Amino acid sequence: MGRVSKPVLVGAVVLALLAPAVAASAKAGDVFRRGSCSGQSEWKLKLSPENGKIEVEFEVDSNKVGQTWRVRLFHNGVQFFTGLRMTKAPSGSFTVRRVVDNKAGDDHIRGRARNLKSDEVCEGRATFTA
Repeated sequence: MGRVSKPVLVGAVVLALLAPAVAASAKAGDVFRRGSCSGQSEWKLKLSPENGKIEVEFEVDSNKVGQTWRVRLFHNGVQFFTGLRMTKAPSGSFTVRRVVDNKAGDDHIRGRARNLKSDEVCEGRATFTA
């Protein structure tokens, strides 16, 4: 068997140590989606199992603090949240978290946010399958 160089060995050890931390940060059954908005902002939508229900996290990141957005969340086409959110320091983002019932079959979640000043729109969709 050939010799392994020291830098390669060190790299392998570092990756082996980091792998459990990366895997531990994601829960089994989570659904992640992300995308661009109609302007410079980005959205993220995360669906997670939560004691037989679904935790919904919808985030908009504009990198600008103090923007007001109207946010609406839908579950299988039915609106379950509406409200205003302001982007906050330090990241210039906001997140809305809600827990909804896990219906029979696939659960279709949609998040929509509109910047009240610029009319930029962020819209994300994800499907949670039990």
